[in-house]
Formats: sequence, structure tokens, C-alpha cells
Amino acid sequence: MRKEKKPGMKLGITGGIGSGKTTVCRVFNVLGIPVFSADPAARQIMENDEGIIRRINSIAGKDLYVNGSLDRMELATLIFNDQSLLEKVNLLIHPVVFDHFKRWEKEQTTPYVILEAAILFESGASKLVDKIATVVAPIEERVDRVISRNRLSREQVMDRMRNQMDDETRIKLSDFVIPNSENDMIIPAILKIHENILTYINIGTR
Repeated sequence: MRKEKKPGMKLGITGGIGSGKTTVCRVFNVLGIPVFSADPAARQIMENDEGIIRRINSIAGKDLYVNGSLDRMELATLIFNDQSLLEKVNLLIHPVVFDHFKRWEKEQTTPYVILEAAILFESGASKLVDKIATVVAPIEERVDRVISRNRLSREQVMDRMRNQMDDETRIKLSDFVIPNSENDMIIPAILKIHENILTYINIGTR
């Protein structure tokens, strides 16, 4: 499947919007595993890279930086209602984010690192990692989390979900699954993955 590199392994963590990827990554962080989150990196690039800013405005056909920073809600409205615009923005941003991750990964000294991305498979970022864990949660819980966190309407959240890969497909492409509903205990699942990877690395480096 994926080319496996045992020392300095890379674990991809993905999951749909509202699945709880950030919470899962915090636990890995506590275990001493550094996390590179693609979404914040993309946001930083879109705010600070002059070339990217010009191209985003060109793709959108309007100035999305009227107040000096990116109007995220306007961009989201545009791209989630137009698949071709979404693809153009993704093709613009993803390669830059990947380059940032590759440079960051080389600076780490831990047994493995994590690349966290909502669209790990869709963006092609899955090719950059050795193992993949998908975080899953019931749709209604995910919707409630996003509404309370981002102040979006239910329909806006559902639009974003429809633009992402479904859980069943993600699970088939993943090595691990982390259930993250209100009733699930995520720490034992994360510890099991952590130990699995460390064991795999140790066996491979003997």
C-alpha cells in the first residue's frame, strides 16, 4: 500500500469536520509526539503569502482581503457552492502546505510525527505518511460540535460534510480507527496506537 519508513515514521490523522481530530492530537502531544496541523498552516499561508493572496483573489474573482485579512466566511461560501473553485483553491494551497510539513518534519527528533489534515486523502497528503488513523463520531454529534464552535448553521455544516470523504471510505483506507463519540474513551485507543507504532519502529530498527 504505502511505502513504510520505520525510523522517523509519520502518522496521518484525519476525520470529517467535527470528528474531534484536534482533541485526539492533543493527547498525542501529551505523549510527546509533535503534531503538524494542515488547516492552521494553510490559514497562515493564505494570510501572509502575497503570491497566494493575489491568486486567491484571482480565483474568487473579487477581493477577499478588504479588511486586511482573509474573509473566511466569504471564501467558504464561494468554494463550498462551486466544486471547480474548491479544486482550484486546493491545488493552490496544498503543495505549499506539503512543503512546510516536509521542512518541519526534518527538524523533529521524536520516533514519529503526526500530520493532521481533514482532507488527508483528498489532498494527496496520505502519500506523505506511513500509517493513517481516522477519527470517527456520529454525524449528529459532529454537527452539534461544529455549530457551537464555528457558529455555522446546520445546512452550512452539512454542506462541508458533503464536500468531504465519508467515514466508511476513510476507514477502508486507514490503518487505525479512533471512535470519538461522547461515550467513547479515546485515551486507551490512542495509547494502543502509540504503542503499536513504537513497537513497529523498534522491531524495524533491531
